[in-house]
Amino acid sequence: MASPRNEGFLTQDQREKLRIAVQNAETLSLASPRSPTGGSTSSLLQQYELQKEQQRAAAAAAAARGGGGGGGGVRHVRRTHSGKPIKVKKDGAGGKGTWGKLIDTDTDACLDRNDPNYDSDEEPYELVEAPVSTPVDDYKKSVVPIIEEYFSNGDVKLAASDLKELGYDDFHRYFVKKLVSMAMDRHDKEKEMASVLLSSLYGDVISSTQIRLGFVMLLEAVDDLAVDILDAVDVLALFIARAVVDDILPPAFLSREKASLSESSKGMQVVQIAEKSYLSAPHHAELLERRWGGSTRTTVDAVKLRVTDLLKEYIKNGDTAEACRCIRELAVPFFHHEVVKRALTLGMESPNAEALIVKLLKEASEELLISSSQMMKGFSRFVDSLDDLCLDIPSAKSQFQALVSKAVSEGWLDSSFVHLGANGDVQDDEYEKLRRYKREAVSMIHEYFLSDDVPELLRSLKELGFPEYNPIFIKKLITIAMDRKNREKEMASVLLSSCMELFSTEDIVKGFIMLLESAEDTALDILDASDELSLFLARAVIDDVLAPLNLDEISSKLTPNCSGAETLNMARSLATARHAGERLLRCWGGGTGWAVEDAKDKIAKLLEEYETGGDVGEACNCIRELHMPFFNHEVVKKALVMAMEKKNERILSLLQECFGEGIITINQMTKGFSRVRDGLDDLALDIPDAREKFLSYVEHAKKSGWLLPSFSVATSA
Repeated sequence: MASPRNEGFLTQDQREKLRIAVQNAETLSLASPRSPTGGSTSSLLQQYELQKEQQRAAAAAAAARGGGGGGGGVRHVRRTHSGKPIKVKKDGAGGKGTWGKLIDTDTDACLDRNDPNYDSDEEPYELVEAPVSTPVDDYKKSVVPIIEEYFSNGDVKLAASDLKELGYDDFHRYFVKKLVSMAMDRHDKEKEMASVLLSSLYGDVISSTQIRLGFVMLLEAVDDLAVDILDAVDVLALFIARAVVDDILPPAFLSREKASLSESSKGMQVVQIAEKSYLSAPHHAELLERRWGGSTRTTVDAVKLRVTDLLKEYIKNGDTAEACRCIRELAVPFFHHEVVKRALTLGMESPNAEALIVKLLKEASEELLISSSQMMKGFSRFVDSLDDLCLDIPSAKSQFQALVSKAVSEGWLDSSFVHLGANGDVQDDEYEKLRRYKREAVSMIHEYFLSDDVPELLRSLKELGFPEYNPIFIKKLITIAMDRKNREKEMASVLLSSCMELFSTEDIVKGFIMLLESAEDTALDILDASDELSLFLARAVIDDVLAPLNLDEISSKLTPNCSGAETLNMARSLATARHAGERLLRCWGGGTGWAVEDAKDKIAKLLEEYETGGDVGEACNCIRELHMPFFNHEVVKKALVMAMEKKNERILSLLQECFGEGIITINQMTKGFSRVRDGLDDLALDIPDAREKFLSYVEHAKKSGWLLPSFSVATSA
C-alpha cells in the first residue's frame, strides 16, 4: 500500500476511506465489459491513488516544516516571492501569481448556445448606452397625460394646477402645440375644449409669448400634420382665428407670419384661410364661437340674454361693483361691445336709468374692464340702430348726442368717435377736418420714412395747418413707427427732436398721453408695444423733447395701475439709468455709442476745422454725422465760447445754418445758451468782456428766433 514513512501522515479515517475506494474500483473493473482483465485496472487505480496520497502528504509535511502547523486539517497555503500568503481556490485553479488549472489555456472560453446545458447567465455582461433624457423630453411626456385627463373630465382648474406644478414656464409652447395637435385629430367637442383651455390659461399660466410661439410651431409643422389629419390646414386656420377672436393672439400675428413663411407651404395656406375666410366674415366672432357644435361655452344668444338680465338687475339695485363683477364673469372681453350697446339702449328706453347707465360705463372704462376699442364699437353699433330707435323715442338722437359729449368730456369715450346728427349726416365739419388731417398726416409720415427729409416734412406740416391736431400727429407717428423696423423708430425720435419749433411741450405731452391711454389696444396689434413706447418716452427725455417733470404730468392724467402707467414707470427707469444717454441713443441701432468725452473732443475738432477752413456745409455734415442730436447743446456752447475767445463771430453763421436746416433744435439751442450763461463767472476770469459778448449773442439769437421765449439772461440759481 504505502511506505511506513508515508503512512504516518494518514489518519485512521483516511486509511479506511482509501481501502474502501480501492475495493470499489476493483469491483467496477471486474464488472465492466470494456475491461476483460480487471487486474491491470486495479493496479493502475492503486498506483494513482497512492501517488495522490503521497503528494498530499508531502505538501502537508512541507507546510508543517514552514511553521504552518501539522495534521490533516491544515489548509493548502502558497506564498509569493514577496512572502505574502495566497489562498488557493477550492477548484484548484489558484489565485494571483499561480499557474492556474492544468487545463487552462490562453484562449477565452466560448459558449455554445446550441448546447443543451447552455445557461444565458454565463454570458459576459455588455454595457448598453442608454439615451439621456432632456428636460424638454420630460416636459413633452408629462403634458400628454394632463391633456388626456382634461379631455376626459373638462376640469380647467385641474389642468392649470397640473401645468403649474410641472414648472418650466419657457416650455409651455410645447404644451400649446401638443394640445392643439391632439385636438385636431379628435371630435369638435375636444377642439372647443382646447380653445377654452388656452383662453383660460392665457396670462396666468401661459404667457402671450409662449402662446404665440406655440402657434408658430404649429404653422411650421402643419405639413407633417396634414399627413395624418386630412383637413389639418382648415382646422388649424380655425384654431388661429379663434385665438385672435379670444384675444390670446394679436391680429398682427397673421401678417408677421406671412413674411416668414414660404409661399408654397401649407402654413401660408393656414394664414390666408384664417385671415380671408374666417376673420374677414361679418359677425365672425359669433360664427367662430358656434363653429364647433357642443360648445363648452354658452352660445351668443345666451350671452346676450345674460347681458340683458344683468343690466336690468343693475337698474333695479344700482350696485355698480356687482354689475362690473357680473360683466367680468361673462369672460367674453371680445363681446363687451354688446354690453355697451344694450346699456345705451336701456338708457334711452328708461330715462330714469340713464344716469345709472352712464355711471356703469364710466366705471367699467376706468377699471379697464371695457377697453376703449370695445366702447367705441358699442357706440358705433348703437348708432346703426339709432334710426329705428327714433321711431319709438323721437328724442333719441338728441339724447345720444348729449351722452356722447358727456362721455368724451369725462374721458371714457375717445374724442375721435363718429356720431350722427339729427339728419343722419355728420353733425359738423369737425370730423371731416379731422379725418382729412389724419389721412394727410399718415401720408406725410410714410413719405418721411422713405425720404428721411426732415425739412420737407416740417414744411408740409406748416402748409397743412391745424396745429390743434399736433398731438394726433405725434400719436400717429409713433404708432406707425412701433410697427416698423428700428430704422423707422430712430427716424421718428429724430423727427420729434426736430419739430420743437412746430410742436409745443403741451402738444407732445398730450400725444404721449393718448398713446399711453390706448396702449392696451395697441398691444393687440403690436406684441411689444409697451416696451417700445417706454423707449420712445425715455428717448424723448434724453433728447430734451420732454423734461423729467413732464413724466409726472403725464402720470397724473393716467388711470392708476393701468398698462399705460406701467409703461411710464418703465420709461422713468430707462431715463434715469446710468449712461442712459448713450444707451438710449443706441436702443434702435442708431448713434455711435461714443463716450461723452469723445463726443466733446470731436465737436471741438470740427469747430476748429470750420474756424480754419470756413466750409459751412462740411461742418453741418460733421455735426449730423455725430448722430447725437440730444448732445447738440454742446456744439452751441463750444461755438459761443470759441467766438468769445477768438473774437471771431463768423462761427455764429454756422449756428444759423444748423438751426435753419433743423440740425440743432430750438430746445438744444436754448440749452446751449443756458449752459454758457451759467458759466459766465468762470469765463470772465479768462475773457474779461465775456458777459458783454454773451449779451450781444443773445440779442442776435432772439432776433433770429433761435431761443425759446422763456429764456432769460439772468443766471439761474
